[in-house]
Amino acid sequence: MVIDKKNEKDKINKKLGTEDIVWNLDGLYESVDDELIRDDLDLCNQEAGLLVELCQGKLAELNPKDFARTLRRLERIAENLGRRESYAFLNFSTRVDNSQAGAFLQQITEETSMVRRQLIFFELEWGRLEDSQAEEFLEYEDVKKYRHYLLKIRRQAVYFLSLGKEQLLETISPVGRNSWNLLFEKVMENMRFGERQRCEEEVLADLYSPERNIRKNAAREMSDGLQGQLHVLTHIFNTMAAEKMIVDRERGYDSWLSSMNLDNELSDDIVETLITAVTGRYGIVQRYYHLKKEFLGIGELVDYDRYAPVPGMAETFISWSECRRIVMDAFAGFSPDLAEIGEKFFSENWIHAPLARGKQAGAFAHPCVPDSHPCILVNYTGNLRDVSTVAHELGHGIHQYLAAGQGMYNSETPLVLAETASVFAELLVFKAQLALLTDSQARASFICGKLESIFATVFRQVAMNRFEEGMHNGRRRQGELSPEQLSALWLDSQGAMFGDSVVLSEGYGIWWSYIPHFLRSPGYVYSYAFGELLVLALYARYLEEGDSFVGKYINLLAAGGSMEPAELLAPFAVDLRDPQFWDSGMDIIEQMLVELESNV
Repeated sequence: MVIDKKNEKDKINKKLGTEDIVWNLDGLYESVDDELIRDDLDLCNQEAGLLVELCQGKLAELNPKDFARTLRRLERIAENLGRRESYAFLNFSTRVDNSQAGAFLQQITEETSMVRRQLIFFELEWGRLEDSQAEEFLEYEDVKKYRHYLLKIRRQAVYFLSLGKEQLLETISPVGRNSWNLLFEKVMENMRFGERQRCEEEVLADLYSPERNIRKNAAREMSDGLQGQLHVLTHIFNTMAAEKMIVDRERGYDSWLSSMNLDNELSDDIVETLITAVTGRYGIVQRYYHLKKEFLGIGELVDYDRYAPVPGMAETFISWSECRRIVMDAFAGFSPDLAEIGEKFFSENWIHAPLARGKQAGAFAHPCVPDSHPCILVNYTGNLRDVSTVAHELGHGIHQYLAAGQGMYNSETPLVLAETASVFAELLVFKAQLALLTDSQARASFICGKLESIFATVFRQVAMNRFEEGMHNGRRRQGELSPEQLSALWLDSQGAMFGDSVVLSEGYGIWWSYIPHFLRSPGYVYSYAFGELLVLALYARYLEEGDSFVGKYINLLAAGGSMEPAELLAPFAVDLRDPQFWDSGMDIIEQMLVELESNV
């Protein structure tokens, strides 16, 4: 039987009102044939050549005024390259199965790499400049706004290689990690599951069905589909783990996670404190899932039952316009200014929402470049989870919009704080919706859904961090890992979180193989737990402080990455090294669980 998937998706889009909710990328370029794409590359190459001629090997000889001018020129190059990269990526993300879109993205990636290769000298020379001269440059008025960006480079300088090695790594990067990520995206997008030949997004959606046989069948289809490509996926994971191992070894990082911690501007002990705090409270997860068995009336909870809806909430089908109203009302209740920015994403076509063949699964917010605007991608199907996803990505988008005022070099927020605005936005929508529920069963069901979302953000992400640690350390000690070894690591890390509350099936053992974060940003996942627990603590402060909190929060978003996370959070009196800080966030999670337990 041939199923017309396009027609099926078109019907859903029409019912939801998302057919025309597609982004307008004209703020970047008009099309892939826009002559400005080539013009911008030519300008970057010309400027890069001039900077090499004027500054390479001579950075220490510049006066502060010329150093400031060099920084401005470098930032303009970075912005032009970022514009081209953003357009190519966004164009590809809605047509992953289009060979021309893939070739265009690869072309842009390779051209960008060749420009950056020429400019590597700046970071190497700046990073190794004598402290006294570096401070002289940093104190110059026109350089002060770049202070944090420049100090971050100097902190990383101890891991820099020679100019020749750095240039070689940059030259081969388009056929290294970037290329393997592209292959992974293509494999997953072209994979079809079960007799109905559904995509990943459609199959995973069935795990939220109230019908147990539908959930079980979806899990089987997912496992069977992954098994069919497991040889390819295992090779991708091993290759990228090996590439990271080699680069880490050459640079001299202490551990597989050190480079991510450095990028996040967090010390290893802060990250260890976070992970220890979360793993030490796995009992919250286990108590909840034992409770969920009672709510569902089943004797044994299997992995495919984790997201089954708890009875009490009527099934809802939320149109795009209703989703927009829910999210915007919740934002406006917190800050009319943030809601006004959020409204721009809807009214000015900065969102791509419909289901479409060839469109990347999941959701994201892409900052693009400061002189343009962020763009959001979602695959909207009209359920409550999707409303939360829209709020999440809109939180990212508002953060990126505000941070753009810091310029190209200071607008990029450390990953651990990049999740703050998105999770805070989700929480605002949840609290607004919960306040409207008076029926105890509906309220309990809704809290269950939120708790499971929090678990996915905090405990599951830390469990995935434990899997990553096992994978990277295993790859370094033992060499290439088999699918069975990777699956054992996955089941061990997941099992530690669930304990005896959830039975993990054999098929679930290979579900590590579809998670893109492991490949795109090794070590990234703990940032979700950081963001969620930070937000819970900040929300508690908001309840205490009221309107005075709002201004501090908006300032936090607008600061982007212009300071270290600890400095950015100083107005909130947050001590990231204190285990009690992280426990305070988990205490809030446990309070939600206690409310549920009192209803049994």
